[in-house]
Amino acid sequence: MDIASMDPFNNISFSNASPNASVEFNQFVQPVWQITLWALAYCSIVAVSVVGNLLVIWIILSQKRMRTVTNYFLVNLAFAEASMSAFNTVINFAYAVHNEWYFGLVYCRFHNFFPIAAIFASIYSMTAVALDRYIAIIHPLQQRLSSTDTRVVIVIIWILALLLAFPQYYFSSTAQLPGRSVCYIDWPEYTIVDFEKIYYVCVTVLIYFLPLCIMGYAYMTVGITLWASEIPGDSSEHYQQQLLPNVVKMMIIVVCTFAVCWLPYHIYFLLHQFFPSIMEDLYIQQVYLAIMWLAMSSTMYNPIIYYCLNSRIPMLTLSITVKSHSIDPLTADIISDISWRQGVIERNKITSFLYSFNVRGKQIK
Repeated sequence: MDIASMDPFNNISFSNASPNASVEFNQFVQPVWQITLWALAYCSIVAVSVVGNLLVIWIILSQKRMRTVTNYFLVNLAFAEASMSAFNTVINFAYAVHNEWYFGLVYCRFHNFFPIAAIFASIYSMTAVALDRYIAIIHPLQQRLSSTDTRVVIVIIWILALLLAFPQYYFSSTAQLPGRSVCYIDWPEYTIVDFEKIYYVCVTVLIYFLPLCIMGYAYMTVGITLWASEIPGDSSEHYQQQLLPNVVKMMIIVVCTFAVCWLPYHIYFLLHQFFPSIMEDLYIQQVYLAIMWLAMSSTMYNPIIYYCLNSRIPMLTLSITVKSHSIDPLTADIISDISWRQGVIERNKITSFLYSFNVRGKQIK
């Protein structure tokens, strides 16, 4: 294995060393002030992401009324994002800055393996929510997933995620270069096919383009259906205005945020696969740190979006906080009940609207 192929950032080498070199020159050493700024940026991601996503999990699991199909998938999404942020973000940053691996072979394998599994679980949890919203709005009379079915789907998502990420675990290794250690993926070398290129292209399609196409179709169909529908009576416009923002708007923003944050990351690694020479330029370290920060930052936006666009989340947060401090339990119950009643009233309105729309559509046909 050529030392130049040993990659500190998934097979990207910033080393000018040769196999016979005794001293290695590292041209990517940064000044202290620059490292400090990047450290603050990355640590802010971890703090906001871990606290925010754990809060989402806590709110949903602590309230039986919140344990819906959609919210189970949101819990899975929050778990995947909090885990990736906690276990990989800071390690990724340290490795990218110092270009040296300090954490041993076991964590090297986990470091290369877990992010792909977590991203897969995140994006397909969003896809499951999109399909659930699609069925609920386009086919409101069709049977929905039960709680047990939802858990089975989540288990299947994680099994597929682990299988997709397994090659990264299996081929991960560490090596000692002159003056430093590296964690890299020692891909098998075949004369007929380039396994590394095939794998990364498949990963990009499976954890980015394919699920985004599915979600794009689902939400576009929902939006067109709701905007184009007309039910006789004054309430039609009101229900249309309420339905799209409250049921779909939040998840559309979540999906668009994910797409924007991860697009540069996937472009970066595809360029590396097909144009590896560009990774030798001095500026590429700063580009990588910025792209990785943007990708990792996707883990902290969802709790903020939920809080801003879901009126029940602030109410339930207040209710749980009051209960945890044993302050006027009656007030806490009233707050929780108000939040629940708001959800029930809104759901009943939406169900009535969708039922009317569905019946009218069948009559026209």
